[in-house]
Amino acid sequence: MTLDATPDAPVVLYSHDMPAKALDPELRKARDAKVQIATISLCGCWGCNLSLLDTDEALVDLLSKVHITRSSFTDIKRIPGQIAVGLIEGGVANDENIETLEHFREHCDILIATGACAIWGGVPSMRNMHGLEPCLREAYIDSPTRPLQSPPVVPHHPDIPKLTRKVYPVHEVVKIDYSIPGCPPDGRTMFKVIDDLLSGRGFSMPAEYNRFD
Repeated sequence: MTLDATPDAPVVLYSHDMPAKALDPELRKARDAKVQIATISLCGCWGCNLSLLDTDEALVDLLSKVHITRSSFTDIKRIPGQIAVGLIEGGVANDENIETLEHFREHCDILIATGACAIWGGVPSMRNMHGLEPCLREAYIDSPTRPLQSPPVVPHHPDIPKLTRKVYPVHEVVKIDYSIPGCPPDGRTMFKVIDDLLSGRGFSMPAEYNRFD
């Protein structure tokens, strides 16, 4: 939500900054006692997050042990302190992705790359074979679906994150502790990795849990 304080100085107000009823102290105590985890989506399709939801009833058991803070599940836009486990999906395709990923690394004890896009760039990295300029030209200048009544223009505005020259896997930007392959990863795999980490167990991923890549 954006409120204009002055025409030149807009004030951005997020949902978690708005006035809200204070959380019940006992509920907050119980929530804070759980293991804190968070998720972020960079340049990807959100399929890896959907895989986590695909754990179905096992997710209920998981939520008895963890509290999800920053995530598209919760619509919380920033990390409130140090987090035990962070899950990343998507590759790095713009300067905002870099800033978000570095902030995530700083505030997560364990950082896990999930899915093909995070691990090696995935489908978004196909533009690396052609270069940024030809891709922008094809999308905005020479596109057969471009409105003919409008002059061809590549979108450019301070509010639009600046694209990187190529799409990077996350481990080329920050240190990654674990990777869960797949496109998307199997929900059972994601649950097993998280549950094993929470329980202090070593984990392995059976070959049949890997799919599509």
